[in-house]
Amino acid sequence: MELLATLETASITLCGIAMLLWMSIGTFTRAEWGEAFAQRTILILCVTSAILLFILHYLGGELWGSRNVALPFALTALIVAAAGSLNIKGRDVQGEINPHKIMKMRREEREE
Repeated sequence: MELLATLETASITLCGIAMLLWMSIGTFTRAEWGEAFAQRTILILCVTSAILLFILHYLGGELWGSRNVALPFALTALIVAAAGSLNIKGRDVQGEINPHKIMKMRREEREE
């Protein structure tokens, strides 16, 4: 039982940390190394959390009182991991310009 409680706590904690990093990714994009670091950290946290959630489910553990919640959350964690790693090292995947680049361009225009 203690193993299941540890798995539950660890998986929820890792998901929570990944969520906080995801929400603050705009802060990390100010520096290219920060963006890459945050995205790789989110990837690692989500994959680790998904593995723990799969283990929790197959060991018969419950998450918030339900045995069926762990698998959908594990799948969601894998989707977030994949989505979070799309724009590493400043590559523009969506074709949109970064707001920080817009501010930099405006600053350069003012200086000219």
